[in-house]
Amino acid sequence: MTRTAVFVCATDPILRGGIVMTLRGRPELQLVDDAQADPARTVVLAVGDRFDERVTTLLRRMRGRGYRRIVLVAGDIDDNEVLAAVQSGVCAVARRGEIDADTLVRLVNAAKAGEGSMPPDLLGRLLDRVGRLQSKVLEPRGLRLSGISARETDVLRLIAQGLSTREIAKKLCYSERTVKSLLHDVTVRFELRNRSHAVAFAVREGLI
Repeated sequence: MTRTAVFVCATDPILRGGIVMTLRGRPELQLVDDAQADPARTVVLAVGDRFDERVTTLLRRMRGRGYRRIVLVAGDIDDNEVLAAVQSGVCAVARRGEIDADTLVRLVNAAKAGEGSMPPDLLGRLLDRVGRLQSKVLEPRGLRLSGISARETDVLRLIAQGLSTREIAKKLCYSERTVKSLLHDVTVRFELRNRSHAVAFAVREGLI
């Protein structure tokens, strides 16, 4: 069995000790300290009472050391704090009062696989906020959550169909300069090399 390396860090030693005791003896996991941990392969369990400045500092320190798989276990966390946690690099969130050893193992495995996880009530409200952001803020401005506008999507879709710049301009009633400008904006924004790379990126990300 391949064991997953887990580094437990916390805002105080009592919180850390509780998580370590919960996970000790689990054959799926290998508890490591910071000196033993390989940031590229280790899942971090960051523990705190609330998502406060101490937790923010802890997460910033873990990101600064190269850790990218971070699970936050907090005593309590609200909607805004979840958004802030995600922006701080957290891929999974759990409330400390709702977890046991099996839940922690599941969260660690999800983080190792690059998947996200959070309590269903928080996820539902987060998705609702994202939906309102899309419909009330982005769509009226011709924008999408993907970072690609509707006009850019249309251009990429036609490029994928093999149309030339002139043909795309005629079909969309744009000038050729506009088509080139839209494509240039996409390639620069996502650091793409050329038209083919832009199309491949859009297909891979499910944008067209």
